[in-house]
Parts: sequence; C-alpha cells; structure tokens
Amino acid sequence: MKIGFVIYGSLDTLSGGYLYDRMLVEYLRAQGDTVEIIPLPWRNYAAHLMDNFSFKLSTGFDILIQDELNHPSLISANAGEHSCPVISLVHHLRCSELRPQWQNDFYRVIEKKYLQSVDGFIFNSQTTKGVVDGLIDHGKPSIVAYPPTDRFGDAISEDEIKSRALQNPLRILFLGNVIERKGLHTLLEAVKGQRAKVNVDVAGSLAAEPNYARQMQEYVTVHGLSSIVTFHDSLNNEPLVEKLRSAHILIVPSSYEGFGIVYLEGMAFGLPAIGTTAGAAGEIIEHGKTGYLIAPNNSDALATYISQLASDRNLLAELSINARNRYLSQPKWNQTANQIHTFLQSMIQAT
Repeated sequence: MKIGFVIYGSLDTLSGGYLYDRMLVEYLRAQGDTVEIIPLPWRNYAAHLMDNFSFKLSTGFDILIQDELNHPSLISANAGEHSCPVISLVHHLRCSELRPQWQNDFYRVIEKKYLQSVDGFIFNSQTTKGVVDGLIDHGKPSIVAYPPTDRFGDAISEDEIKSRALQNPLRILFLGNVIERKGLHTLLEAVKGQRAKVNVDVAGSLAAEPNYARQMQEYVTVHGLSSIVTFHDSLNNEPLVEKLRSAHILIVPSSYEGFGIVYLEGMAFGLPAIGTTAGAAGEIIEHGKTGYLIAPNNSDALATYISQLASDRNLLAELSINARNRYLSQPKWNQTANQIHTFLQSMIQAT
C-alpha cells in the first residue's frame, strides 16, 4: 500500500497520540508499505481553519490517514469525491474536553462537519467510538484499535514491586505535557497538606501551554512545595524508565482522556493509576483495584487516596500487583496494528 498520513508538526512530538501515530507508521513500513508523512504547521485554531482556503489533498496514494487533531484544516480539502479512501484516526474529540459550553458548541459544529467528510475511522477506544457515533449517524466502516502500551515489555517483577512499596516517601509521577487538560493543578492542590508523606515528579513538556506551565511553577513556589515537587520537562527512553521504575503511583487527573496510554505504561511498572471519570480512563483503571477514578478537579478526593496509599503500604502493594496484571492482559501492539493493516487493505479493496 502507498499511504499518506496527515499530521500537525512532527511525528516525533512526545505525547500519547503522537506515540500511537509514530508506532503505527513504523509498523506499516515494516510490512513493506510506503508511508509518506504530510505535515501541516502547528498554529492556533483560527489559523488552522484558514488552511481550508489553501490546503488540498495529495494524490497518488492508495489510502489517506488523517489524525483527527487536524480536523479544522481539512474540511474543505475533504469535500467532494475522494481519489482514495480517507480514514480519520480519532484519539479524542476536541469538543469532549472540559471548557465553557459555548466553546465546545463551536468546536462540535466544526468537528461534526469534518467527521462527516471522511470514509472510515480508526478509534483508540470504545469511549471515543461512542462519542463519535453519538455525534454523527454515519454507518461508515471503523475499527477500535487500542494504542501501543507494550514498548517497555515486562518492565518489573512482582518481588521488586513488593519491595518498592515499603520505601518512603510515597513517590508520585505525573507524566504528560503540562497543559490544563492534564490536571496538574488538581494534583498540586491535593499534595499541599502532605509535604512529609510524598514526593512528586512532573515529567512533561513545559512548552505546550507555557502560560499554564508558568502558573504551575509559581504555584509550587508560592505554596512552599519546591522541596517535594520537581519539574523535569519531557523525558523519554532511559530517563523516563528510571522515573517509572522508582515511582509508587501514577497520577494524571485529566479533565478528559480519549484513552490514556500513560496509565497502562505506568501499570507496566506496577504503578496504580489515578485518573478521572471523564473520558476513557475507566476502560483502563478499575476503581479500588488497579487505582482510583475521581471527578475532574476533585482535589479533596485525590488527597484522600494519596494519604491512604502513603499510610497503607500493604494496600499500595496489592494495587501495584493488580496494576501490573492489568497491563499484562492488554493486547500486544503487533496484534492491534495488524488489525489496522487488515482494515486499511479492506478499505482499499472496497473502492
């Protein structure tokens, strides 16, 4: 197959969505397919809408994959008949995020128009599929293909998990770009009164939303948390593995997650996860067994769970082992990517 893949910016961007895109491209190329990246520049939403006056779909491909993140740039380009099937890879919808209703109403109109313009879908979770199915009555071919979560392999043993659970203080890892949606403010609020019990590592880009990142750094300083909270910026490979291996728990209290690769990657290292009830985190985290689910922005509930795990290390060890077992039960990426490959072939054959 000759495949075009439309993304914003660089495929090497560090985030769960770009990890999915990057590993899918690597898999397809390993099968002998030709994949050409078609990048559009990162700008603001209004500027992306202006792309509709200039951007045209490239020709000469057997199939086009578009990361749904690019939706504001592609509505006009997708209009009319397509020279090949156009597949949208949907991580989550922008209109699902927590923001004022009037803003999401606007985004919903744009995303609906985009979603109606494609020929099929790759969804990263049942939750994302359900949201799209509820927005448009499409009847288009689709596949739910869970993200790659096994890049670290069997990262830690049960004995290591039990030994680590006894160590003090409780080490919390926040792993994700420092943007408002990821909920770092909720975590910082939750640890304010627990300085003697916890240590927090924040691993994620400070450049994605620089104003918000600066606010979080100032919050740490103003509230005297500098001794327990450390900002590391983006980490990958060995530095990331080191943080995952040494942490006790992963906390990313996002206001919305389309899937949440990071939760399962943490579970590979025996880290119970705390996420929120908004989005697909509940497809991964079993409340009270492999971690906890809180309402978005509920720092009081989060503080209670942190205090409980800091005080009860037997409970921490139990949840940690459960988390590792949950990771081990997840389908391997090669299985999932092979299903995508078959789906793409079927879309080409149907034209």
